[in-house]
Amino acid sequence: MFTGLIQRIGKVARVARHGEGARLAFEFAPWDEELVLGESIAVNGACLTVAGTSHGLFEADVLDETLDCTTLGSFKQGARVNLERALRMSDRLGGHFVSGHIDAMGAVSEVRQRGRDTVLRVRCEKDTLRGIVYKGSIAIDGVSLTVSAVDDVEFEVNLIPTTLTETTLGERRVGECVNLETDLLGKYALQAMERFASKDITLETLAKAGFGE
Repeated sequence: MFTGLIQRIGKVARVARHGEGARLAFEFAPWDEELVLGESIAVNGACLTVAGTSHGLFEADVLDETLDCTTLGSFKQGARVNLERALRMSDRLGGHFVSGHIDAMGAVSEVRQRGRDTVLRVRCEKDTLRGIVYKGSIAIDGVSLTVSAVDDVEFEVNLIPTTLTETTLGERRVGECVNLETDLLGKYALQAMERFASKDITLETLAKAGFGE
């Protein structure tokens, strides 16, 4: 589990493709507490497992499914990436609950200024938009953000100057793809509502369920 608060900007050091996926290596500024084998780390929002580590470098194995469904499949050597280590129970939750399981990719449709902030509009599939609500939370490339507008085809977020300097979102341009993870709690609520709506609700079934007693 993560918070969507980026801790480091790393760099893709190596991409080694093989039959069932790839092994990616990333350069990063070391944390005070060293990375250990087997721990989880979010790379542009995608949860990966540390499979090898040395000073200032870690490696992770990535399956074809992840390469196909996230922007990790387009990584090139030298690309800058957002990094976040997994949340500990004692940590402050300054962003929102982020699982590191990417729902879909979106495409940047517009980048414009609004005062000192930058507005980022992202186009995505309707199934993904169903889980995005005005003033709700969303993670874009692993960054926790608040939805400032949403319609039938796209949504937008506002990026403050700190977000632009401390993450890679300031580098995104129109047409580029980004990883999207919609709000975890919202997904569970939506699924529960859909299951409830699919059933025939009558006074009789409510009574049998204990309502109205």
